[in-house]
Amino acid sequence: MTTGGPNLARRPDGAALVIALILAVIAGVIIWQTSQMRLPPVQQRVGPTVFPYVIAAGLLALSLGTLVQALRGSFPPREKGDMGPMLWIVAGLLAQIMLLSTAGFAIATGLLFAFTAKGFGRGPLWQTIPIGIVFALLVWFIFARGLQLSLPAGPLERLLP
Repeated sequence: MTTGGPNLARRPDGAALVIALILAVIAGVIIWQTSQMRLPPVQQRVGPTVFPYVIAAGLLALSLGTLVQALRGSFPPREKGDMGPMLWIVAGLLAQIMLLSTAGFAIATGLLFAFTAKGFGRGPLWQTIPIGIVFALLVWFIFARGLQLSLPAGPLERLLP
């Protein structure tokens, strides 16, 4: 018969403790950086510092909740992670970072799309790379031409009027 309470036989969840610590550190950095902002006296009451403090408070609350759950040991057991899909997604992010300034937004983001699709088990790369490039080119056109925002232009973007 179970009492519905925490399982006292379980040890504290180490991964959840690390996550709680990371959340608290991020909140601390946000609080520290926000406190360093210099504002004119007109904006001291409600200004650009309000929302960073709200976000930091939310992160601290999440950190505290995660810490409590980790110490209770009440997180369900996790499955072992599959490294293959994660490596595809990380490779896509690295490809985008390295190619963004040279190949342009469409090609770099198209590769990110294709590698992420491969990580999720969708389609071969020869099929998903062109699809990703077309979608990214459409996004680039909307943001760069329609909204006049500056996105990195590569050879494909220079072909557009």
